[in-house]
This record gives sequence, structure tokens and C-alpha cells, in this order.
Amino acid sequence: MATFSPPKPSIINSRFSGNPSELSTKQLSLIKFPRAHSVFQSGILRNKWGNHMGFHRVRVGGGSRGLAVVRCTAEGIERSISFGKRSIGSAAAEERGIGGGVGIGLPERFKVVALTAFVMCLCNADRVVMSVAIVPLAAKYGWSNSFLGIVQSSFLWGYIFSSVVGGALVDRYGGKRVMAWGVALWSLATLLTPLAANHSTTSLLAVRAFFGLAEGVAMPSMSTLLSRWFPSHERASAVGMSMAGFHLGNVVGLLLTPIMLSSIGVTGPFLLFSSLGLVWLMSWIPGVTNNPRQSQNISTSELRLIEAGKADSSPQNVKHLPLSRLLSKLPTWAIIFANMTNNWGYFVLLSWMPVYFKTVFNVNLKQAAWFSAIPWGTMAVSGYFAGTTSDALIKARYPVTLVRKIMQSIGFIGPGLALLCLNFATTPTIAAVLMTVALSLSSFSQAGFLLNMQDIAPQHAGFLHGISNSAGTLAAIVSTIGTGYFVQWLGSFQAFLTVTATIYFMAAIFWNLFATGEQVF
Repeated sequence: MATFSPPKPSIINSRFSGNPSELSTKQLSLIKFPRAHSVFQSGILRNKWGNHMGFHRVRVGGGSRGLAVVRCTAEGIERSISFGKRSIGSAAAEERGIGGGVGIGLPERFKVVALTAFVMCLCNADRVVMSVAIVPLAAKYGWSNSFLGIVQSSFLWGYIFSSVVGGALVDRYGGKRVMAWGVALWSLATLLTPLAANHSTTSLLAVRAFFGLAEGVAMPSMSTLLSRWFPSHERASAVGMSMAGFHLGNVVGLLLTPIMLSSIGVTGPFLLFSSLGLVWLMSWIPGVTNNPRQSQNISTSELRLIEAGKADSSPQNVKHLPLSRLLSKLPTWAIIFANMTNNWGYFVLLSWMPVYFKTVFNVNLKQAAWFSAIPWGTMAVSGYFAGTTSDALIKARYPVTLVRKIMQSIGFIGPGLALLCLNFATTPTIAAVLMTVALSLSSFSQAGFLLNMQDIAPQHAGFLHGISNSAGTLAAIVSTIGTGYFVQWLGSFQAFLTVTATIYFMAAIFWNLFATGEQVF
């Protein structure tokens, strides 16, 4: 390895002028490279001001122009000094046999998670539009509460079928391509929804089922893509950030939809969110790859950081996991039951919160949207907090199994207690506080069963996610429709809230008995 002892600043300033990156071969020869007194010792570059920068290598090349490159890195972020025409990004690219590169900027994995968080926000906002728009639509067409439950659940009819297929497609083709097709199709369905409602209820149910069919691939795509792009000790934070975007989609949808309904009409919010999906695709398709090895912009140090932090960093040709073997292990059932319970409670609150505030406390649509949006906003923050806490515990060498059980226990026991207390709420403010507590604590499930899929089946996580998500979707259909019938028959939400709390407690017990953080498949 060659060594590079930079001359004093006064020498550079006196001998060279103009752009330092344009130094000629003759000028470069004036910079000495002594062997006896290397300034690179034990991977640390020390300058006379006492700064320290970790480095990987120094390359000095000749060629027609002459080139000296110093690469300094920290936590996957590269900074560089280059002499000649080539940048550090191109030098790194040459080492891996690819083109392109970025000398200074955000790590590529941060860009991937930012785009993922945005599309997860859009994914949920598209769902929530109907939860708000259904109130004026029901008044216009005279729908009963039981039929409202059918309309709300029609999204899940398609969702349940695409989860398994989508998970298998993600394992085969990668999260980038599957997510792109999903966004394109669900944006089209969002655009068609108000037109279908005006045509007939049958058309509306068909379009909403198609919408769910397209959105069913979002979760498996997100989970698998982030597991490829992030080392194990950052994965919970990455999922937390993406799910924060998902939950913020509720806030965006609940707040913007009433405004657009009153100012533009029913078509307004559907047109807006479908257009955003197409805009997002323009950044996603050229800017993201299925795994970091395929990226032409990732730096060598970031790639090394990602692969060093994963046990499954090397691509493998694995055989399809038989469903019978997958279902033969109790950790699989722990994930399935956890997904079912999470979706049961989640979709009850997602689909019925505006109706709950309107029915129980007689608040208008805009007020109901505000009360409904507050819990989802705090859920975004608490979900990210759960992810960073989980990563911190794993970095502190706590067993992964213990961390997953702690996070999931909070995610089930906390919401169960909050929903029981909700039965005694006497004002919309108290109800909003209790729902906020329930949803905030339920977000800890993101660092529980959602990450556990990658723990027990890293090569088959998409397939496992699809299986568990289908079961969770079935539970969501039952809970969404069941809420409507309970309200119509009994005239209140209290009974169903108690049932949901009991399910939370039972799932917490099953999880702690049978879940594991070790690889099973």
C-alpha cells in the first residue's frame, strides 16, 4: 500500500492555483510519498489539528493524468480527496466493476428507506380516504351500518389473496419490482373508486377488492427490501422509519380528505393520492435496486458495512420452502397469531374511528377526522422509538429472542388495557387519549413479530410474510364486518372493544410461550 503525506497548506497554496482537482502529472510529482514516516497508522489518519478519520486504503495511480486518491469513511459514509479527473465514487466503482458513484452524500440505504417510507405513507393514505369518504357516500346512497362494514372490508377481499402470492413473488423477483407494480395498480384503483361508486355498489366492491389485491404486496416488499439493504443492528430502525411513514399516511388521509371533500367533492382526494403514486414511481424505478450489490451508486464502505452486519449477506440459491414444513413449527404459528391479532385491532380502529366519534360523541366529520388522526401521528413516533430501542438492546448483546418478546408483549398488553378503559370514556378527548395510547403501544409489534419473520426464515421471509398476512387479513375482515353487526345489533361499540382486548391478552401469552429469535428455516 502506498502512503500519502500531504504537504503543508502553505506549499500547496504557493505552488498551485486554480481547482485542486485539476492537478497535472507534473504538479502531482511535487507531492512526496515517503515510506519512512507514514501518517497512516493503525487505520487512523492524524493531521496536525488532531482530527481523526477512519480509512480503508490509499490508491496512487499514474496514467496519462496521474491520480492520488484518499478514501476516508465512517459508518458507511464516504468522503474523499481526489487529484486528477476521476472522483472517489468512480474509483470505488472500478474496484467492483460498476460505474457511477457518489463522493459525498447520504448513504444509499438511507435513500432506499426514505422512498420506502414515502410509499408506505401513500399506501395507508389511499386506504384511509375511503374510511372518511364513506360517511358522505353512505348518506347519499342510504347505506346501513352493516353494509358499511361490507364496503370497508371489500379492500381486504383482494388483500388476502395477494399476500401469499406477493410474498412468493418478492422472494423470487425482489422487492423493488413487485412494489413498483403494486403501486401502479393500486393508484389506478384509487382513481377509479369514485367512478365505481357512482356506477353501482357492485362496481365499487369490485374496485375496492382490486385495490386490496394490489396493496397486498406492499408489506412483504418493504420487509424483504429493507432486510437486504440494512445490517441486522439497523433493521428495526429502518422498519420503524418505514412504518412511521405508513402510520403518517393515516394522518395525511384523515386530515386532507375532509378538506378536499368539502371543497372539491368526492373525486378530489382519490385523484390527488393516485397522482402521487405515479410521481413516486418516477423516483423509485431508476433509484432503487433489490439489493445493495446491484446498486451503481453505493460506496465500497457502505456495502462492506451492510454485508458485515448480516449473516445472510451472500446471495444463495435456495429451494422453495414447503408450506407443510413452514406450518410444522410453533414459532411460525406465533407469528401467524400475532399478525392476526395485530390486524384485528388495527383494522377495527382504522375503519371505524371516524364512525365511532360520529356515533358515540356526535362530532362532525372534520372533528372526527382530527380526533382520529391524533393517535396515528403518535403511533408513527412510537413505532420509530420501538425500532431504535430494539436495535439498542441488540447492540448491547441482549438475546434477540428476549428483545422480540419484550417488544411484542408491550404491543399486545398495552393496547388491550387501553381498549378496556375506552369503554368508560365520557368525552371525545378522553377517548382520543385512550386510542392514542392503544395505537402507540401497538406499534411496538413492528419490532416484534414483523421483524421476527426475518429472524426465523431469512431466505423465505417474503413467503412467510404472505402466509401470516393472509391469516391477518382474514382476521381483519371478520373484525371489520363484525364491528358493523355488533354496533347495529347492540347499539354500542363497548362489547366489541372488550372482545378485542381479550384477544390481545391471549395472543401475548401464546407469543411468549412459542416465539424465538433464532433461525428455524
